[in-house]
Amino acid sequence: MKKSYTYLFFISLFYLFAEQANAQQDTIYYKQRYGVMVNTDLVKLGRTAFEDNYSGFEIGGDLRLTERIWLSGELGADDHLFDEGNLLVNTTGAYFKAGGIYNFYTNWIGMDNLLFGGFRVGFSTFSHSLDEFTVTVRDGFFPPDVRTPGTEFDNLNATWVEFMVGARVEVFKNFYLGLNMQLKFMATQTEIDNFDNLFVPGYNITNDTSSFGFGFGYTIHYLFPFYSKTIKQAVDN
Repeated sequence: MKKSYTYLFFISLFYLFAEQANAQQDTIYYKQRYGVMVNTDLVKLGRTAFEDNYSGFEIGGDLRLTERIWLSGELGADDHLFDEGNLLVNTTGAYFKAGGIYNFYTNWIGMDNLLFGGFRVGFSTFSHSLDEFTVTVRDGFFPPDVRTPGTEFDNLNATWVEFMVGARVEVFKNFYLGLNMQLKFMATQTEIDNFDNLFVPGYNITNDTSSFGFGFGYTIHYLFPFYSKTIKQAVDN
């Protein structure tokens, strides 16, 4: 009787270990798409449609290098009217940004979403037009002294670095919606005598007390897949 229980015990152990070994060896194979993801910034399109003091656009692209690393870049233009009541300055220019992102998110099988961090190096060329400014009269007896010099400041440029975090979700096959936030650091900019660069295309509003700035974007993307790689992933039964 004891021998029967002993045989039953060892047979049960054998089946248990065999089952665990099979669970560890099960593998699922799936296709991962590689290609170029093109995008545009919906915030800039919305501001162009609904704001009187701004028009602009941005188009971008991401090239997938590995499962998690993408090479990225954006090209855009801004036309911004800085209107603070006593100062009217129109800024126009174009910019280019290049860098990359790293996807920290581990997708479920068959999904291709991104939760990423990355960086950009930006370069902008632009010009200002000082259309109007008001000289404050302190005693209040005389009316405000409004002047319209029409002064032009041309051939200006700036460079900056920005660090970004964001997410992209595939809502339909190859279509993505994204959100990102950027922390920017102004590295260089053309200095102007008795005037400041109040707005830099691609960088946004500047701060005369700090070299740091902030930005955000809502984006729509489309992935043009060039080829696929077969990925294997171990799963439990």
